[in-house]
Amino acid sequence: MGPIAINGLISANLNLVIAVFLGMGFGFVLEASGFSSARNIAGAFYGYNFVVVRVFFTAVIVTMVGLLYLSYFGWLNLSQIFILPTYLPSMITGSVIMGLGMIIGGFCPGTSFAAVAIGKIDALFFAIGLYIGIFIFAEVFPFLEKFYLSGYLGHITLTDLTGIKAGWWAFGFTVIALVAFWVTASIEKKVRKKIKEYKF
Repeated sequence: MGPIAINGLISANLNLVIAVFLGMGFGFVLEASGFSSARNIAGAFYGYNFVVVRVFFTAVIVTMVGLLYLSYFGWLNLSQIFILPTYLPSMITGSVIMGLGMIIGGFCPGTSFAAVAIGKIDALFFAIGLYIGIFIFAEVFPFLEKFYLSGYLGHITLTDLTGIKAGWWAFGFTVIALVAFWVTASIEKKVRKKIKEYKF
């Protein structure tokens, strides 16, 4: 039963090797999905290209349903999966900052490195800025630590928070994703039509 590393089914060294190949695969999927293009990512905020939103929704739904099935068949122990601890105020603030960065720069940290790998100059500057930001944050962290660690909710899930079973959350997100696919496709058509009219 998984997770395979935690349960000793593979060694720590082999786990790192697998992680490297999974990372390479993840980078390939990002590139193949168009995530290395700043226009594709920024397009979600301007309404002319929602491919990133659809890919994200697809990834979330496939992962969510896949984990539930693995758990149902006894192949995965969900209680052993690491869940990032929640610090609500700092996470909300970080999400806003990251969202603004994606609008302005057209990349998130992961997609910027995928774009650097294929030689995008704008992504290189974005990645350099990322490291500068990390350095600045590390330097001022003593002043931000109290805020950073505020609003601690622990390793909480939506099921823990609401009491609604994971299967219903998976169903709900699947419905939301299907609606989002239809809505974003409609918005794209309208925005692209206006862009064509503006050009001519």
